[in-house]
Amino acid sequence: MTSDEQLAAEFDEHRAVLVGAAYRVVGSVVDAEDVVQETWLRWSAAEREDVRDVRAYLIRITTRLALNRLRQQKARREQYVGPWLPEPISSTRDQDDPAAVAEVADSVSMAMLVVLETLSPLERAAFVLREVFDLPFAEIADTLGRSESAVRQLAHRAREHVHARQPRHRVDKARHTEVTTQFLTSAWSGDLAAMVALLAPDAELVSDGGGKKKAALRPLLGPDKISRWAIALLGPGQEARGFEVRPIELNGENAFVFYDGDEVDSAGFLELDEAGLISQIYLVRNPDKLTTIPRLSES
Repeated sequence: MTSDEQLAAEFDEHRAVLVGAAYRVVGSVVDAEDVVQETWLRWSAAEREDVRDVRAYLIRITTRLALNRLRQQKARREQYVGPWLPEPISSTRDQDDPAAVAEVADSVSMAMLVVLETLSPLERAAFVLREVFDLPFAEIADTLGRSESAVRQLAHRAREHVHARQPRHRVDKARHTEVTTQFLTSAWSGDLAAMVALLAPDAELVSDGGGKKKAALRPLLGPDKISRWAIALLGPGQEARGFEVRPIELNGENAFVFYDGDEVDSAGFLELDEAGLISQIYLVRNPDKLTTIPRLSES
């Protein structure tokens, strides 16, 4: 094996971890893969004699580059039409690196990504480096260009915020599948009463069309408003237009996909509360964010 081949093999050993780190920071598969490619360029040109822990070294580079990418995204997001949701990820469609993407898809839930979106860029990076990869605070401080005490405060605030917004219970997967089926059936048939009965009183729907697909420009609150909007979008008449809905696993959890012919139209996620009612709906419709989901003919 040549030195270049050895270098590439060493990098590939950690690629899945690096894609996961970048994806947690930027919330986009395409951006994460771009960041990891840039990390490879940095790694291939680096002086490596003093690198004692290759994995930690590469994670630090990747996170720093992802943080820069996240800051660059800020201007784009200020011009974004409607709510911005992270890009869902499927392990079943070919990517530039399918093994890395598959590993990430099984480990990063949409709910966690949405919570991470509420953190500042520095808090998000500190949380990923500390809580996910358990890097020492001194190394995190060097990565982020902050003092160790400042990084400890960043990580503490981020951890408290994430824990406060995470679900405090685990929903049985069979129950989640049952409720998802009932939700889709009521939307498909236009049964307003049935859909309202499935939703918690404080339910919220967030839809992301990016100005390219019909979506609510603000989060919708309450069972009645959510049900009427969902039925108008997904209800009776869609089947005649060639629409189909299929269950799928995205980000390691139950989800559903609407297909317009063979193409992916939208992907949805439901969160349930302690009573088994739907408390949160995320609906991603921006076609730029649906590229990892297989077409109907591939599913």
